[in-house]
Amino acid sequence: GPCGGQGIWGSDALQGQGKWGRCLPPARLKPHGPGRLQTGMRGAFGKPQGTVARVHIGQVIMSIRTKAQNKEHVVEALRRAKFKFPGRQKIHISKKWGFTKFNADEFEDMVAEKRLLPDGCGVKYIPSRGPLDKWRALHAA
Repeated sequence: GPCGGQGIWGSDALQGQGKWGRCLPPARLKPHGPGRLQTGMRGAFGKPQGTVARVHIGQVIMSIRTKAQNKEHVVEALRRAKFKFPGRQKIHISKKWGFTKFNADEFEDMVAEKRLLPDGCGVKYIPSRGPLDKWRALHAA
């Protein structure tokens, strides 16, 4: 099917990991060119005939989060998924940790220094300002 990463869903590469489809909402477009042959004047008046997503240049279509050891499996799955889409797509390996906005090389140090608190599937940034008793309560444990 058109699902990206089809070859890795059954494997251990994405166990407990996540995938985001990023093309929302779908727009309704009338396709150009003959969809069927010899149908007379059917479809001559511009009514919508299908559902597509309008994608801009540089827009992220799909994001996959996985462990470092499964990187080549995910890259291969995304490379195969590119053939399902028209146009040219690039595979970009992010330097961020998961779906957070923090760099992967600094992430574990920031968690150890309690500047980041795990919060569900993301993290909370703890700034170095604010009430002193709140800082003491965080660093006492």
